[in-house]
Amino acid sequence: MEDQSFVRLEVEEGIGRLTFYHEKKNSMPALQLKRLADAITEASDRSDIKVLILQSAGDSSFCAGASFDELVAISNEEEGLAFFSGFANVINAMRNCKKFIIGRIQGKAVGGGVGLASAVDYCFAHESASIKLSELAVGIGPFVVGPAVERKMGLSAFTDLAIDAASWKTAEWAREKGLFNGVYATHDELDEAISKLSRSLSNSSPEAMQHLKAVAWENASHWDSLLLERAAISGKLVLSDYTRNAIQAFKKR
Repeated sequence: MEDQSFVRLEVEEGIGRLTFYHEKKNSMPALQLKRLADAITEASDRSDIKVLILQSAGDSSFCAGASFDELVAISNEEEGLAFFSGFANVINAMRNCKKFIIGRIQGKAVGGGVGLASAVDYCFAHESASIKLSELAVGIGPFVVGPAVERKMGLSAFTDLAIDAASWKTAEWAREKGLFNGVYATHDELDEAISKLSRSLSNSSPEAMQHLKAVAWENASHWDSLLLERAAISGKLVLSDYTRNAIQAFKKR
């Protein structure tokens, strides 16, 4: 079957809109992760973009996290490191982006999807946008996305999500913990809130916004190495029989 996935960057009146799509609930294979990291870096360097909106296509799942098909195909630690480094590269691209990134979380976010929502600078969500860090349930653990989630929500909320890996947390819970800045009952209301803020930021000083973003992320300067170290942990654990069996069981549901 032809691959229908894409990452698309569109620009209008100083506002960049970065959209990703994958037919399996907007999950993230390695190629998709590379496309996304590259597009964020491109947006960072473009003078015609003042603010960036990150979103996925459709009105259902925002992002289902790592591609299970690729996880079960990993055969050694080097391949494992390479795959999980894809998430590390995306998060670091978001951290290093010179532009504020607004997240549009229109539906459920799992694993790496929660990491993406945590790594944006300001995040709006639909009320259906429940979240879950399911990694421990398949024998891995949210090691790569953990620093981003902890930075945004705090250690207590992160460990709550990470340990209770089978349970969904509501969008309102995520707002109370600091992940979402606003939760909306309709997608129209969600888009209006995003439009209002993005228009305002597109008229703000690019230099001031860049300095403010640097201040907001100043305690994460070591993430280039930290996230790769975390990727190596996941890359080793994914080879276990427990993880392979658990992922196969999830795929059959």
